[in-house]
Amino acid sequence: MKRIFTLCLLLLAISAAFAKPPKNQYVRIKTSYGSVIIRLYNQTPKHRDNFIKLAKEGFYNGTLFHRVIQNFMIQGGDPDSRDTAKNKPGAELGNGDLKYTVPAEFRDSLFHKRGVLAAARDDNPTKASSACQFYIVEGKRFTPGKLDTLENTRLKGRKIPQYQRDIYTTVGGVPHLDQNYTVYGEVVTGIDMVDRIAAVKKDDKDRPDVNIPMTVELLSKKECKQLDELLWPKVK
Repeated sequence: MKRIFTLCLLLLAISAAFAKPPKNQYVRIKTSYGSVIIRLYNQTPKHRDNFIKLAKEGFYNGTLFHRVIQNFMIQGGDPDSRDTAKNKPGAELGNGDLKYTVPAEFRDSLFHKRGVLAAARDDNPTKASSACQFYIVEGKRFTPGKLDTLENTRLKGRKIPQYQRDIYTTVGGVPHLDQNYTVYGEVVTGIDMVDRIAAVKKDDKDRPDVNIPMTVELLSKKECKQLDELLWPKVK
């Protein structure tokens, strides 16, 4: 009987080890201002897998949204924001990181529309991403004329595809960040949390006057499947 029980446990362990991951992985970020559910993009596997790894480890739990700019984005994930001395309001944050970077994964189809998750980075020549700091775009709507001006100034002549223009003029975003910072996910529910955080009072360094800690959790395979079926129902 003991051998049979041990064998069953072994089979369960092997089955779990080789179980297929969900088609799309979703994560939940919770704050006192609400929560969002984000789909991680399969088109950016290095960033997706890195975020999953950190979330599994509980790395983000207790870190702060330390930089917020209305009509632009909210940024978090600095490990220093857990430090008792550094997480006092007014102390400078944003320089903390882990001892590696993630190679840039730019995709023409992934751009800075409202609600996307993207990786922060320092001013390195390869545009490699921070191992842990990220931001969620709130953004704003642009007129066609403003997009034309942007192309000729900040984008240095790079043309914004029409399908992206349609999004930037109706949904909004921050087009000048495209092809400079890796986009690797998007909010599927709860975007109002981003709006609430972006609107809080802050200091001259764009740090909120009151700390905004987060918890980050991976949704189960069952929850991911349910979301896939809800968001992309099969056509019969």
